[in-house]
Formats: sequence, C-alpha cells, structure tokens
Amino acid sequence: MGPISEVVHVEPGAGSEAPAGRDASTIHRARRVLAIRPFRRLWGVTYLCSVADWLTILGLTSLAAQLASSYTAKNFAFTGVLLSALLPGLIFAPLGGLLADRFDRRKVMFVADLFRCGFLLSVAFVGTWWWLYIANFLVSASAMMWIPSKEAAVPNLLKRPDQVETANQLGLVMTYGLATVSAGALYAVVTRIAASVGLPAGFFGELGVAKVIVVLIASLYLASAILVLTRVKELSIRKPRMAAVTHEQAEQAAKPVKEADKPGLGALVKDAGKYVRSTPLVRGLLIGAAGAFAAGGAVVGSAKPYATSLNAGDSTWGLLVVAVFIGLATGMGGAPKLAHRLPHDRLFGISIVLAGLGLILVALSPHLTVSLVAVAIVGACAGAAFLTGITIIGSQVDDAIRGRINAIYQAMMKIIVFGSVSVVPLLIGLTKPHQVTVWGNEITIDGTRPVMLGGGALAAVVGIIAYRQMDSRRSEPIMADLRNAIRRRPRRVNGLLIALEGTTVADTAAQAAKLSEWLRSISPRPVVLAADPALDDGRLAAIIGNASLSGARAQALAAAAVRADIVERNVQPALDGGSIVVMERFVDSPLAHLSAVAGLDAKELEGLADWATGRLRPDVTVLLDADPGANAPGPISAEEQWRVQNLLSEMAAADPDHYVVVDADGSADEVTERVRTAVRAVLAQRKLGLAPLAEAEAG
Repeated sequence: MGPISEVVHVEPGAGSEAPAGRDASTIHRARRVLAIRPFRRLWGVTYLCSVADWLTILGLTSLAAQLASSYTAKNFAFTGVLLSALLPGLIFAPLGGLLADRFDRRKVMFVADLFRCGFLLSVAFVGTWWWLYIANFLVSASAMMWIPSKEAAVPNLLKRPDQVETANQLGLVMTYGLATVSAGALYAVVTRIAASVGLPAGFFGELGVAKVIVVLIASLYLASAILVLTRVKELSIRKPRMAAVTHEQAEQAAKPVKEADKPGLGALVKDAGKYVRSTPLVRGLLIGAAGAFAAGGAVVGSAKPYATSLNAGDSTWGLLVVAVFIGLATGMGGAPKLAHRLPHDRLFGISIVLAGLGLILVALSPHLTVSLVAVAIVGACAGAAFLTGITIIGSQVDDAIRGRINAIYQAMMKIIVFGSVSVVPLLIGLTKPHQVTVWGNEITIDGTRPVMLGGGALAAVVGIIAYRQMDSRRSEPIMADLRNAIRRRPRRVNGLLIALEGTTVADTAAQAAKLSEWLRSISPRPVVLAADPALDDGRLAAIIGNASLSGARAQALAAAAVRADIVERNVQPALDGGSIVVMERFVDSPLAHLSAVAGLDAKELEGLADWATGRLRPDVTVLLDADPGANAPGPISAEEQWRVQNLLSEMAAADPDHYVVVDADGSADEVTERVRTAVRAVLAQRKLGLAPLAEAEAG
C-alpha cells in the first residue's frame, strides 16, 4: 500500500491548527508567492494592463472633451467614457468565461490584448468623438475576454492551494494601488512635457498630448500581449481540481483533449447553470455577492447627497471617501488572518451581514464622527467579503468551470452596481428633505437615509441566506468559531481525521482500508485513505539509505520530515476541503515504537511530532488493542511489542475524549465490525458532522 492511496486536490476553505507556514507574516507569504516565476511575470503583466486601464479613463476623457464641439458634450465626456466602458461588462462577461473554459487561456489573453491595442490606435488616427466611444466600448469588451482567462489561470500557476488568497491580495494591491498611482503620475508627467521642454503648441498634432497618451496606452497593451505569449506560457496549463482523483485519473486529465471532443459553447452554458444550481457553495456565493453589490451600488449612488446631509462642511465627502478606502484596505489585508480562524464559507457570509449592519448604522448616524467609523467598518467588511469571494472561486471551484464562474461574478458586479447607481437617484428624489436636531447637531433627513437603510437591511438578509447556503459546518456552532477569531485561536478543520493505531502495520493497514470503504458508502464527502508516513513510505527508506542514517535520532528526524511533507502536501489540504481522512499509524504508533524499541525520550519525540504536523491531531483515534503475544514474529520481539502496546494504552487512558479502544483479538471481520461500531458511536456522540449519516446507516 502506498503512502496515499488517493490524492485530494482541494483548496483550503477551512482548516485545522495550521502549520507554521500559514501563520507567517503577510510580507513573508507575498515573497513566497512572488518567488514563483510564472506568477511573478503575470503580476507584471497585470501591472501593465492596470496602468493602461486607468490611463484609458484619464486619456479618453481628455480626448473626448477636446473632440466635443458643445459645452454640454464636453460635460458628458467623463460620463460617456465610463458608460461605454461599463456596458460591455453587461453583455460580454459571460462570453469571456466561456472562452476561458473552452480555449487556451494564454491565446485568449493574447488576442484580447491585440484587440485592445488596435482599437485604441484607431482612436488616435480616426479622431472623431463618436468613434472614440465605440472604440472604448470594444476595448472594454476585449477586457471582458481577458479578465476571466487571467483569473481562472492564476491558481494553476501556484505551488500550493493556500497561496491563492495571497495571490489575490497581490492582484488587488497591484490593480487598485500601485497601478492607480503609476497611471496618475504618468498622466501628469506626459501632460506637462510640452510645457516643460518648451515644445510648440502643435508639435503633437491637432489633438495634442491626449493623442500621445492614447498611443502610449496602446503600446502598454501590445507589450502585455507579447509578454503573455512569450514569457508566461504556463497560462496554458490546465489542472484537474476534482474532490478526489486517483493517479490514473490525473494522468488521463493531463492528456490533451482533441478539438472534436471539446464541448460546444451551448453545452458550456448548460454545465455552468447546472453547476451553480447543484453546488451550495457557489450558489450561496453568488446570492451573497448579489446582495453585497446592490448595497454597494446604493452607497455609491447616495454617497454625495448623504455627505451634504451631515452639514459638516465641504470636506465631508472627501473624509467619507478616505474612510471607505481605509476600511477596504484593512479588510483585504486582514481577511487572510481571519481565515486562519474562520472557514472561508463562514467568513464570506458573516462579512456581508456585518457590512449590512454597518450600513444601517451609517443611515442612522447623527454625527460625522459616527459616520466615518461606520463607513470604515462597512469598507472593511466589504473588502474582506470581496477577497474571500474571489479566493473561494480560485481555490474551491474546478479548473474546468472556473472561468465561467469568474465571468458570472464579474457580470453580476457590473450589472447590479450599474443598475443600483442608476435607480438610487430616483429613489432619493421621492423623499422631501427636512431638518432635524439630534443631540444638538442639525442634520438633513432626505432620501439617502431610507435608501442606505434599505441597502443595509438587504445586505444583512442576503448575507444570512448566503451563510446558510455555504456553511459546511452546520453541526458546529458559529459562536465557537467567533470566539476563536476574537481570541486569535486557530480554527477547527472542516474535514475529519480518523487515525488507527496499533502495534503491527498489517493490522492497522487492513482495518484502515476497510474503514475508509465503509465511510465512502455512507458519506457524501470525499474519503481519503492515507498510510503510515513514517513506516510505510518508500521515501523514508530512500532518505535513510542514501544518507546512510544509522542512528535512531537521525532516523527519527528523517521520519518527521516525511511526515511533515505528507501532512502539508496532502492531509491538511484534504481536511481543509471537508474530506474525511483515514490514516493509519499517524503519530502515536511510530512514537511508541521509537520510544520502546530505540529507547528515545517519549516527550522529545512528541515535541518533534507536534512540530512536524503543525500540532494536527485526529478527531478520533481508534486503538486496536491486540494481544502482542498472539502476533506472528515480526521485526521486533514480543517483549518490545508489549512495551509498544503499553505505551499506546497509556496514551489512550490519558486522553479518553479522543481515543476509542477496540478489542483487536479475533478474526479480521469481527475486528472490522467492532471498529465500525466504535466509529459510528463516536460520530453520533460528538456531532462531528456525520452523525445523521452514521445513524441512518445503523438503522
């Protein structure tokens, strides 16, 4: 039996006491992700495209104002550029998802960048206002082809599942941080070139510097296309992210698919709809996102009139904007740390509920100070929810459908925000403003407050619905997780770890295999069978043999290294994804064996095992209590087997809440039935998430 009979390719959505690497600082985690060359190159491409995107708004607005002939048309320039950029998201975002899942993502991104470059160059050469808006529409439509492919490909460039969240953080920092500042600075520099160097007024042609900026933007998209095609070839990689795949299935998935065997666009649409309907996690995610986007649109549409209603001066609007962005940055920066204590599915719903409650507080606020604090809270919760949402899509959605889910997410954001912003001014106009005095402060009650109140209530209700749809740990109270988050304690695992311990490898291996088969028959969760990483892994023998490790301490360290690798690479991700892991001889049997046979200190070995596994401990440990004297002669003597068994019995007696002792004397079938009975009773008694299944199977 190999060390892992099934490898689980799932991503962290909840976890156990995390290994030390997960508690590393944000800077350390970012460095680890940026050390991955393909991602680092894609991050650079994202920078170029983001700078070009922001410059497009600035440059085309300036150009549209110059091309307009009337005062009214000049005032419409900024709005026209924004509308022509937003409309493609309402139409083409779903198509972008289909292309991302149907074709080579690298080629899709390359072609989209070429289109963006060509359409922008045409603006500079055509030089008419009507073509500017059409070209901007087509540029944004091309972006809707580019974004889903890029977002769907990012998780495939990373080395470990837990790096998805950090990669998303880096992407948001680049798009809304570094790129924004760079675009603003570049625009300021280019627009001042003529005046600084004393060039003639018509040196850049009739349209002046605005035309130069448009050509510069086109060159950035062209550079992105070249880099995508030549330097980030890994974007073409496809990885299966099924709940559990065997080695043969992984090899089959890695084979190239013939063009004739690929599903058509109609089939892809049907598959996406079926996937959303049948997957509570994704369904809840989209429901929650819809409510959050609607509330966000309500805030954007009513923010300016609300600032005026506070009667706190002209600076109120600016202060509220600063508070929102501080909150967003705080939420996005703190979400990964919260995810160490709250599962992503719970964190997403809770963040939306808290954002809704914060928005209600904004609506009821009588003073600017209260409003600033409440707005910052709304921003922090919204930032945490947004980052958590895209992390769930990137880490827990199959690669084959990830592009379409990303596209739906992007389309929903644009459609709902656009609709909310359009409708909110009409709703505000239905309420006649009037002055009231609260705690000595005069405030204006107008339509903004009912709109924000309704938006907050909507977000809170939808957040609760999303939470109930997505929560994979309904048997465990939410208050326990919230207490862990407040006390900064690691969160519990989503999955279940069941360990079988005993004196002989043959007994534990056989019973672990039978137990996993039984669990598969009663559980909808993936079940993973893992062998003893210390005594049954060929890598350990290779390490000891190649390095000529003959000492007991050296061999113990090598065994700890192999155990740490298997826990971090396979066992922990499986637990994080909600799987049931059955593992023979996880820690206790190897520890007792080394202590009794090699004479090593048990406490030192326990500390080494804790460090290697990140203090991961089984939910249930089944100890096979067999008579050592009845076993056939093995590699250790009967006396040593007695010592091993006594140490295991002492461990079970010291921690009765996590151990169940099963009489292992008798036939294999009799022992199997005893193990099942014991596990069934423990699951029902401790409510570990499989109690209804176990009780139904027992009945």
